Amino acid sequence: MATNITITKGGRAARQSPRKLPGWLWFIALWCFGVASAMSLGYAFKLLMNATLFAVK
Repeated sequence: MATNITITKGGRAARQSPRKLPGWLWFIALWCFGVASAMSLGYAFKLLMNATLFAVK
């Protein structure tokens, strides 16, 4: 009588998808996105302020 034995890996490695990014990489990506957003918003604000101040003259 033969018995079929199946060995499966359990734990965290089996549940984690291969494309999932580590936490520190998410932190760096979101930090870079926040800095770029803040800089572009400041630049747009500067352009609009210059446009409106010169238009008032």
